[in-house]
Amino acid sequence: MVIFDGGPTEREALLRAVGQHPFLRHSLPLREPVRAWRRDGAFCWLLPEVTTGPLGGMVGPPAEAADLFGVLAAEGVLQPGRWVHLPRLDRATLDTAPGVAAHEDWDFLWTTTPPPPQPGEERVVRLTEADHPELAALIEESFPTSTARPGNPQVVDWYGIREGDRLIACGADRTRGDVGFLAGLTVAPAWRGRGLGAALTAGMSRALAARHDMLALGVFPANVGAIRLYRRLGYVEAVGLTSVRCA
Repeated sequence: MVIFDGGPTEREALLRAVGQHPFLRHSLPLREPVRAWRRDGAFCWLLPEVTTGPLGGMVGPPAEAADLFGVLAAEGVLQPGRWVHLPRLDRATLDTAPGVAAHEDWDFLWTTTPPPPQPGEERVVRLTEADHPELAALIEESFPTSTARPGNPQVVDWYGIREGDRLIACGADRTRGDVGFLAGLTVAPAWRGRGLGAALTAGMSRALAARHDMLALGVFPANVGAIRLYRRLGYVEAVGLTSVRCA
């Protein structure tokens, strides 16, 4: 019998315990064991040797996950200033949850079906290190809050669309587990409204679908236009999340 008490836990054992939860399939590394805890119906995992980005996450009933977060924060398990992903928490739970310094809501959208063909998706190409200066300039212009940047070790690959010799759209493959994860998708402001967002998303999705049986991406609930686009392309399954920063 597997007991989740903060010790090393193999990926498959945790996935079995949570019913192959799609967000865990995305979040858990393929080979390194993670530290895992269980309290009532909530599970927490912390990633190994993580120096940047979120420490880990939790799944289960929101109130129980918030309680587990508070317990681990009080025990000093969670590093102050770092982020942890929790199930979507309502305002009342956030107001009473101990150890929360800041929070933001977002949706993890996923699908097991590649999108329908989109006009222009054949223009999506895989980029190389030689394209990094252009990538950095495009992201700074069109998506300056993005954490997907050239040189980020969490990025596996870059894809983009060119018009002549100019890079006008790009996106990052930030796959960690066995779910192909699209991130940082953006189109140059002067080229928006021409279907390039749909072409980029479809082209990247098809490229990642060649290696993964599930695809996913993240979006903020307020980004109604992007959500409408992603759902049209088949990303209709959703997991609501609240990322919290440890006090």
